[in-house]
Amino acid sequence: MTAPEERLRPPVRRPPSWRAQAPVVAVVSLGGAVGATARYAASLWWTTPPKGFPWTTLWVNIAGCAVIGVFMVVITEIRPAHPLVRPFFGTGVLGGFTTFSTYAVDIRRLIDGGQAGTGLAYLAATPLAALTAVWLAAGTTRRVLKGRQP
Repeated sequence: MTAPEERLRPPVRRPPSWRAQAPVVAVVSLGGAVGATARYAASLWWTTPPKGFPWTTLWVNIAGCAVIGVFMVVITEIRPAHPLVRPFFGTGVLGGFTTFSTYAVDIRRLIDGGQAGTGLAYLAATPLAALTAVWLAAGTTRRVLKGRQP
């Protein structure tokens, strides 16, 4: 027979095993490869001159953030998705597509190239534009889809 205090203890929660995490790691990796390939294609299609403003990086980040706004509304408020869709698309594809590391390198390149004002403006404008894109896309998606519901 067990003592009463033993029965009252909550079960010990253990971190998920590697086998439980493997599918998530796999879909994030696959999605990241897809997103990074799309970003690379955008950089080939719309190149940035050596002393030019990094328009491609700016627009890729804004577009990716707008898509995440739409995506999150759809999968959290409209239609539930398979548990691996969010890590694949939200973390993997869009994480690989948006490129805040390149954004940091671009800022450094602008400042080192004697364009400190432009670099600092870019430093402030990118997160502001990205957050605005998420907010506008999520709000627009809610309004559009709310009108379509019965």
